[in-house]
Amino acid sequence: MASEARRRLHFARALRNNPTPAEERLWRVLSSVRPRFTRQLLLGPFVADFACRRARLIAEVDGAQHLENERDAQRTAALETDGWRVVRFWNSEVSENLDGVIEAIVAAVSVRIPCGEEVGFAASRAGRGRKPRGRNKQGPPLAPPARPGGEE
Repeated sequence: MASEARRRLHFARALRNNPTPAEERLWRVLSSVRPRFTRQLLLGPFVADFACRRARLIAEVDGAQHLENERDAQRTAALETDGWRVVRFWNSEVSENLDGVIEAIVAAVSVRIPCGEEVGFAASRAGRGRKPRGRNKQGPPLAPPARPGGEE
């Protein structure tokens, strides 16, 4: 049982590290939507392309291989029984109408989050300075200690 869970985890990581061009394009925008989205989230035996845990919403980006796929219908039914809402988009929709796809996702999230909360976009990091890592060091780096007996 543990090996099956490990196999699914590795599969989800592989999907996350090798996104399709449509997934990569959508993620560039979805990563700034708040409440947050997660890529390739494991949900039982399934892997969701993009999931917003707060709204319990899954956005799937599908290629032609998913056309009239019975497994997708069963998967959607199982996830919706568990309280998730699944919205699907074709790769071509993401490529040709990214703004429309984002609007549909934001609308679906706003319906499912508690009253009083709003869907928004995180501010860009462009132009902000980075915080230095580690301790603040003054001056040049220290020289290595000299070897006893001089240089050889």
